Amino acid sequence: MPTVNSSADDACYLALKAQDARFDGCFFTGVTSTGIYCRPVCRVKAPKRENCRFFVLAAQAERAGFRPCLRCRPELAPRSGAMPASAVWSVQDASAILAQQAARWLDEPESWGDGAPTVAALAQRLGVSDRHVRRIFEAQFGVSPLQYLQTRRLLTAKQLLTDTDLPVTRIALSAGYASVRRFNAAFVVHYRLSPTQLRRSGTPSRDQGTLVRLGYRPPYDVAALLSFFEKRQVAGIEMLRSEIGHKSITRSFRMESAGRLYSGWLHCRFDEAQHQLELRVSDSLREVLPHVIGRVRCALDLDADPLAINAVLHASFPDGDGLRVPGALDGFELAVRAVLGQQVTVAAARTLTQRLVQRLGEPIQTPWPELNRLFPTPAALLALGNAAGDALGALGIVKQRQQAILALARAVESGDLVLQPGVQLQSTLAALTQLPGIGDWTAQYIAMRALRWPDAFPAGDVALQKALGLRTHKHPAQAASDASQAWRPWRSYAVIRAWTSLPAPIHPQILAGNSS
Repeated sequence: MPTVNSSADDACYLALKAQDARFDGCFFTGVTSTGIYCRPVCRVKAPKRENCRFFVLAAQAERAGFRPCLRCRPELAPRSGAMPASAVWSVQDASAILAQQAARWLDEPESWGDGAPTVAALAQRLGVSDRHVRRIFEAQFGVSPLQYLQTRRLLTAKQLLTDTDLPVTRIALSAGYASVRRFNAAFVVHYRLSPTQLRRSGTPSRDQGTLVRLGYRPPYDVAALLSFFEKRQVAGIEMLRSEIGHKSITRSFRMESAGRLYSGWLHCRFDEAQHQLELRVSDSLREVLPHVIGRVRCALDLDADPLAINAVLHASFPDGDGLRVPGALDGFELAVRAVLGQQVTVAAARTLTQRLVQRLGEPIQTPWPELNRLFPTPAALLALGNAAGDALGALGIVKQRQQAILALARAVESGDLVLQPGVQLQSTLAALTQLPGIGDWTAQYIAMRALRWPDAFPAGDVALQKALGLRTHKHPAQAASDASQAWRPWRSYAVIRAWTSLPAPIHPQILAGNSS
């Protein structure tokens, strides 16, 4: 079974002794004297070196017979989905690419559906045979796809049992189990505890909403990320606060799961000392909490691996080691906002979005009076029928943008276009650019923020070209694309670092290179 390479074991042990948060989620330590596996940041006394076994994945540790530590809680660790550059661009490593992609899909609760995803379904999504999926997964990770998924589900359930007061039946279903009996049996076999025994060891907080904690790896420039969101803040659907001791972002939120619509609010507070995000969600979202957690992890880029990214980008952008790519909770919302941002300043795009939310956003009640709207759905826009263009025009949205927004709404509502992480990238980009009013800049921007593609690069962006000193070049977009080859596969992060390097008066004015 593949574990951490033996030549790296000593380095892992040093990181463990130092409780180095930069390696959180990059490996797990199984302690043979206790039968427990821990994160590198575990606060217990470091075990003896001869008692340690190191694993890249929690699933590997569990397959080897280790149980998760109740103190450091491996379910809180950032996911290990960062893909090395060689695995992205080397033809020889095609199997590694497929295995990593499969793992990424299995990591997302929204891909689990209402029942267990089958290997056949996973193989169909990858475009290979069932047998090949099993073979590459075993070779890459040392566990089967179903063993990997089992660990992910059990850790999700463990977090919900510890941090919430959701009924065990609801947790079993949320974690993807078809019955409580199967859930209880799996929990006892793997963790030697019943779900109710684990629950008695914790005291879930129910002050306001449901609180869970999510880990991330430092460095993380929280101020820069929230500044990015703050410049684009739309009253009614989001608000950011920076108070003494903490920074937070609060949002209204809506999602569909199993044919049902759920809406409510999220409050995200950064605990920079513990390298954690405290996520509190409204009671109306508790049934889909695993899905919400997945969306938040993507939106705030909690699973980024700064060590891998900085190894490629630090030489070109030495001041951006803690920068993350701001994502999105809802792909359709981000796409509409990207269209409204074509060839205008951020402030102008924010004004247009504000009008759209106030005119068509559904009212919602939250503990904050200023948070009182949901972003309009595709259905709400299409329900305007022939009057849709006039309604959007009355908000100051020009005809070309109207056509693009309505085309997006039709494609998303029909299911022809899915804007969320894990979709097939090239076909999604092609579908986007076939819509009226959406060119390469908009498609790349959507890929960067909504699809979470780490290698998106809007070469036509005026501010990006300015940051790279290429505005006077005869062909600035091509020159920017050529320069970016050295930053693969992390060009999305290079874009954020380039934008941030601009002087303050220029940085907020991110312009579209084209809107064809």
